Amino acid sequence: MREIVFATNNQHKLDEIRKITGGRLRILSLADIDCHEEIEETGSTLEENALIKAGFVREKYGYDCFADDTGLEVGALDGAPGVYSSRYAGNGCNPADNMDKLLLALKGAENRSAQFRTVIALVINGKEHLFDGVIKGKIIEEKRGTTGFGYDPIFMPDGYDKTFAELGNEVKNSISHRALAMEKLVGFLLKN
Repeated sequence: MREIVFATNNQHKLDEIRKITGGRLRILSLADIDCHEEIEETGSTLEENALIKAGFVREKYGYDCFADDTGLEVGALDGAPGVYSSRYAGNGCNPADNMDKLLLALKGAENRSAQFRTVIALVINGKEHLFDGVIKGKIIEEKRGTTGFGYDPIFMPDGYDKTFAELGNEVKNSISHRALAMEKLVGFLLKN
């Protein structure tokens, strides 16, 4: 079975990716390769941040690697929080802080359209490849649901009447932005 490193210390993401790949690949985490460094995300785009993380692991540890960066892009906020989604409420913030800030920014807004976008960078055999996944939806007015992480309690994907946090991980993992990008990555890896 092909082995590849996923440049993350986020256990939620790691579990999600392992479920999405369904055992078709052996996914190693940063901890599995004894990388405990915080890889700075200094890029101004999702693509740049994903490439920074995957490139760091390849260069420093020698493993073929993929990394992702995900942003929630809200229409009424000109695409914000975007690349800053995980720290929208400031450094040291938590997901609840980010959701509270976003809900406040959208208070009274008629246009609540949003999309989650994931970019996965793969660095393999000295080459870089990018894969993306997008799911459109809207930001609801109050938090609902208990599963998932990040903005899941306030994001309702198009075609559903429940938030990601209400749909549960099995449904979310089959339709999410990350799932769409991962299917492209897995397809590429299984062919190459």
